[in-house]
Amino acid sequence: MDFDTKYNLMKEGGYILAKILTDLTKEVKEGIPLNKIDELAEEMIRDNQAEPAFKNYKAPFASSAYPYAICVSVNEEIVHGYPLKNRYFKNGDVVKLDLGLKYKGFYVDAALTTYVGEIDELSLKLILTTKKALKNAIDVSLPNRTLGDIGWSIETTIEDEGFKAIKNLCGHDIGEYLHGELQVPNFGDPGKGRKIVPGMFFTIEPMATFSTEYATARDDYIYVTEDGKISTHFEETIVILESGNEVLTPLL
Repeated sequence: MDFDTKYNLMKEGGYILAKILTDLTKEVKEGIPLNKIDELAEEMIRDNQAEPAFKNYKAPFASSAYPYAICVSVNEEIVHGYPLKNRYFKNGDVVKLDLGLKYKGFYVDAALTTYVGEIDELSLKLILTTKKALKNAIDVSLPNRTLGDIGWSIETTIEDEGFKAIKNLCGHDIGEYLHGELQVPNFGDPGKGRKIVPGMFFTIEPMATFSTEYATARDDYIYVTEDGKISTHFEETIVILESGNEVLTPLL
C-alpha cells in the first residue's frame, strides 16, 4: 500500500471517528447508563461502513479480549474503563471517552475528557491542562525532532501547572494495526529517543492526575490512579509529513 492511499484512507477514517466522538460527548449526561454510549458508538461506527477497533481486541498485556466498542473511564479510571449497563453517570463525574475504528483496512484512535454537570475549578484546570499538553506535543511532532521532545513537552506542560503526567501508559504507532511496537511516552528529554521522520503514523495521548505518576492496574484492562483521585486523557492520531504533521482525528 503506497503512502498516499494509506494517508487518504486514514484521514477519511479519522474524520469519521472525530465526528462520532464529538457527538458521543453530548450523550454524557446525569442518569444515563454507560452502556448507552457503547451502543451508540458501535451503531455510529457501523453506519459509517467502519468497524469498532476495540471490540473483541485482545491486547498483548491482557488474558482476554476487550468486549466493548468504546472505553468509558470515569473519575479515578485513567483508561480502558467498561461502559457497564448498571452504572450511571452522576453529577461531577470526569469522563474519558476513548474510541478506535477500522476503516477500509486502517485503524485510527482518539480520546477526550468531558464531565457531567458541574465540577470544581481544579478538576477543570486539569482537563484543560491535559488538552493543552496534547496541543503542545503535536506542535513539536516534526521531522528531525524526537519522541523525547514529545514526551518532554507533555511532561513539562502538565507539571508546570502542578499536576502529574502518567509515565507507564503511552501513545503508539497505528495504521495497518491498532498498536505496534512504537511507544510515544508522556515524559522524556529533549533530543533523546527515536527520531521523527516523514511517513510515521502514531498517536499522542497525554494522561494526567493530581498526584499520581504511575497508573495501577485494576484488572486486565482498567488502569486507575494510585490515590483514587480523578484523571484526564486526550489523544489524537497524527501523520508526519515532509514539512510538518497533520492531525487525522481533529478533535482539538
